[in-house]
Amino acid sequence: MLNRGLAFGLALALFGLLAGIAPAEARTGTVRIQIFKAGFVVGVSGGSGMLTVAGRSYPLGIGGVSLGATVGASKAELVGRAYNLTRPSDIEGVYTAAEFGAAIAGGGKVAKLKNARGVILEVQGRQAGLMFSLDLSGMQISLRR
Repeated sequence: MLNRGLAFGLALALFGLLAGIAPAEARTGTVRIQIFKAGFVVGVSGGSGMLTVAGRSYPLGIGGVSLGATVGASKAELVGRAYNLTRPSDIEGVYTAAEFGAAIAGGGKVAKLKNARGVILEVQGRQAGLMFSLDLSGMQISLRR
């Protein structure tokens, strides 16, 4: 009888403890990214950016952007939102197209990208310079520490 009462009490205490543990809440942040490309057909690309979540800003490093058709130098400025962040480091990783188009051409199409951690970037932007399109699929983002 005592063992049953003790087991019931322990089970009730454990249930109460587990009920108080909530899963990490996913947050939405804002992103601002600048990508620079230079070269003639084969070129160099890279960039930087900023993630802002819950009033705190985190600097970003950008790499892996497809070179496409590059002649001269060009720059793209992208702004948008990052969804499904449980911590700022979730932004890190390689991004692939979450929908059929991840290229931003000319004016300002919206690109939707996703990384392996489930973070979705929805960005739009404008380009300056000689560039036909900027293929964002394969873009790698890292937190600068």
